[in-house]
Amino acid sequence: MKGKSFTALLIYVDDILITGNDPIAISSLKQFLHNRFRIKDLGDLKFFLGIEVSRSKKGIFISQRKYTLEIVKDGGYLGAKPMDFPMEQNIKLSDEGELLKDPSIYRRFVGRLINLTITRPDITYAVHVLSRFMHAPCKSHLKAAMHVLRYLKNNPGQGLFFPSQNDLSLRAFCDSDWGGCPVSRKSTTGYCVFLGSSLISWRTKRQKTISLSSAEAEYRALAGTCCELTWLRSLLKDLRILHPKPALLYCDNKAALHIAANPVFHEKTRHIEMDCHFIRDKIQDGSVTTKYVPSAEQLADVFTKPLGKEAFSIMKRKLGVLDIHSPT
Repeated sequence: MKGKSFTALLIYVDDILITGNDPIAISSLKQFLHNRFRIKDLGDLKFFLGIEVSRSKKGIFISQRKYTLEIVKDGGYLGAKPMDFPMEQNIKLSDEGELLKDPSIYRRFVGRLINLTITRPDITYAVHVLSRFMHAPCKSHLKAAMHVLRYLKNNPGQGLFFPSQNDLSLRAFCDSDWGGCPVSRKSTTGYCVFLGSSLISWRTKRQKTISLSSAEAEYRALAGTCCELTWLRSLLKDLRILHPKPALLYCDNKAALHIAANPVFHEKTRHIEMDCHFIRDKIQDGSVTTKYVPSAEQLADVFTKPLGKEAFSIMKRKLGVLDIHSPT
């Protein structure tokens, strides 16, 4: 970084990505690295760590099509009937059932699916649920994993598109499924963060403690999403992208929003006091603004529970998941 010139490097072992706003500075850096390490310039980015990159004047599209087809092929599902959604809507997987004789098959598939969630937010929740049973997978778990493969077979080239024209404003949606885990009764936090119209961060995570109410579960989801927004604002600042406006944080639970706005503590919120202080500080310093969103428009729903075909298709489209490849 020098004056208005900015250059960024992303390094993984011996693979390097170089980008910036000054072509001369980038050329000088590549020559400097070549003189010391004998690097090979592969030109414009097309493939990196299994991620395929397509560029045009309209923007950048990333996917893992080749990797997806390899997973489906290894599972023997290239000729299987495709599915329109990754997990049955009313399924409740537990740790009861007939154990697999060879659990390594299940672990290998789920491990590869975890890597696939880098560009496939649409399977994040399903993979999160499947990963809970890695220690002792049952036949029902393997059946659910194969359901995900049949969904991937339907559209292996789906990925994320980042348009070249964007307003670069942060907005996030957070949600929770209160007591959704049938084994531990812990709630599940789900959130997604957009930079303008581009989805840049998403997560499904089981909460560490049991929430005694839906408002408490939603508030813990608010706190987790607020942490992610704080980190993203810091990252954007390092990348010289100023974000003077507060990030918008959408939640569909009015009780949780009232707790965030109310400076008075009482017995029912004492056990989540740290979360209350954290969120309230971010609201008061102007870095985050909370807003109510109807449950029907809550995009984080897809990260907290399995949805039906119609609801899932709508949410996936709103997240920006699309396929620029021809149907297979």
